[in-house]
Amino acid sequence: MHVADILRNKSPRTVAIAWNETVGVAAGLMRASNVGALVVRNAAEAVIGMFSERDVVAVIAERGASGLSSKVSQFISARPLVSCRSQDRLAYVERLMICHQIRHVPVIDNGRLVGVVSKRDIAFASDEAGAVRAA
Repeated sequence: MHVADILRNKSPRTVAIAWNETVGVAAGLMRASNVGALVVRNAAEAVIGMFSERDVVAVIAERGASGLSSKVSQFISARPLVSCRSQDRLAYVERLMICHQIRHVPVIDNGRLVGVVSKRDIAFASDEAGAVRAA
């Protein structure tokens, strides 16, 4: 299976936040959108990272409630963005997630964000594929 197979069955809506927004706004957006991570974009609208529920918890653990007024950009990874393409195999993306200890990967084709794939998406696709093979 490929990432495109997951994206075909998923809502095309991807929730993003500006790099200069606050952690509190990010947490509220995740809650309102029922997502576990947000795509972070810079002023030029380029994808520069992901901001997840784990990041919110880390900010609060480190700074307390005052951390909610901190900027998202302070907490996204400084390392290069980990992303994939829709043509990539799920096994490859799963290895990326394990190696980088992440649960959400933006899918970027030809410089354009086309979606986000999560560990849950991959697990669900693997379960479905197994059920089809067993039938």
